[in-house]
Amino acid sequence: MKKFFAEFKAFISKGNVIDLAVAVVVGAAFQAIINSVVNDVIMPFISLITGGTDFTSWYVVLGPNPDNLSTLADLKAAGIATFAYGSLISAIINFIILAFVVFLLVKIIAKAQNLVPKKKEEPKAPTTKKCPFCCTEIDIKATRCPHCTSQLPEEAAE
Repeated sequence: MKKFFAEFKAFISKGNVIDLAVAVVVGAAFQAIINSVVNDVIMPFISLITGGTDFTSWYVVLGPNPDNLSTLADLKAAGIATFAYGSLISAIINFIILAFVVFLLVKIIAKAQNLVPKKKEEPKAPTTKKCPFCCTEIDIKATRCPHCTSQLPEEAAE
């Protein structure tokens, strides 16, 4: 049992698991922003284009309807089988809009990140040099080549 918990501890403390957890939390918080953009900004325009059509009210009654109920909510409350294809259409439209908004936001964020000047890395000092006699790579501090055993002059460092 100790081994199991040790493995779990090793798994949970890996960087990618923590990154995933942070991404889920940020994604959940980001969802409120996306929903607001979709519902408060984009959907009113979609409603104007479609003439205010509410897709969620589109359905087909599959079972007997003895009381001649006419709304989807009443049919569901009465337990009558319905195929609510309008809800599916609405969900697909919402998904496409949501995906488009996320695409635009990611594109804007990426463009904003490109505007910020990137920190230039200074070139690192060389850690190796070439032996002038056998042309093999050797440590920069070497005074004798380990391959050909030649004595290295100080100016051989490249």
